[in-house]
Amino acid sequence: MSQLTTNTTAFIESEQYSQFILDNIHDYLLPEGMWRDVTDFSSGTTLNIKTVGTVTLQDAAEDTPLTYNPIDTGNITLTITDYVGDAWKVSDELREDGSQVDQLMSMRAMESTRALGENHETRFLATCNNAQTLTSLNEVNGRPHRFVAGNDTLRTMGLKEFAGMKLSFDKAGVPSTGRIAIVDPLVEASLNNVSNLISLDANPRFDGIVNEGFARDHKFVRNIFGWDIWTSNYLDSIVTQQALNASGAGLANDSAEVGDKCNIFMCVADDSCKPVMHAWRRAPSTEGWRESEERADKFQVTSRFGFGAQRADTIGVVITDDALF
Repeated sequence: MSQLTTNTTAFIESEQYSQFILDNIHDYLLPEGMWRDVTDFSSGTTLNIKTVGTVTLQDAAEDTPLTYNPIDTGNITLTITDYVGDAWKVSDELREDGSQVDQLMSMRAMESTRALGENHETRFLATCNNAQTLTSLNEVNGRPHRFVAGNDTLRTMGLKEFAGMKLSFDKAGVPSTGRIAIVDPLVEASLNNVSNLISLDANPRFDGIVNEGFARDHKFVRNIFGWDIWTSNYLDSIVTQQALNASGAGLANDSAEVGDKCNIFMCVADDSCKPVMHAWRRAPSTEGWRESEERADKFQVTSRFGFGAQRADTIGVVITDDALF
């Protein structure tokens, strides 16, 4: 008599498990160099940094003494504010009875590292936004450094916003090199829909823009009007409505709504230009040990750091809708 599936059910495994483990899909984090790493902050929780203003010249005349004007001085601070970590363990019983446990623990460690990186980028972008007065145009030399994109009915970003922020930075005397824009992926989608963008063929970086799009692995993607464009899913969001009237500068007179995204424009030409400073008190550090009483291996990773705004004239924020493009 033949052995068939009907009379050999005890040897049929109803479920099978693949040796392949499906992990999470992640976007790419921003590269280092977006902020100034402070090196003279090895102890204490707050670092005070002196600032010096500019000098205003005066007219001189024969036999007339000049006015003795003091120069403006100030103080900015950088504080270690963030203390974040993660911990996990694996029991002896799981190691004895489980399959692919070492691979699981390796992937668990990678997810922990990724979560710390996302938290770090989120805190950086929030510091960029909070470096400004949230309900003000934050004008520098008469030009706004904070405004809403688009018009009264559609808060989406186009070429006008890039040109407007370029003018604002030019008026502020910001170097033309090292200008970057960190935008939400919805902005990338908006730019891909700009029909006349293909006509800007004088700049070879626009080649293939319609066919290929902008976003590529969360790295530098394109350059528009001198802005190197990057994308991020971790931009700060508006928490209360903000009315911003930039019509006097030829831009929108609109209110930023709750949930709108704060797209960041900045100059990172050198450490003096970067609008944000940063210090590690403890770079992400992993520890592992054996817990005999619990019969388990334990792991933990912790980090301590701080972000702080160091200047406001090299940063800009354009606010866009969180759903439309």
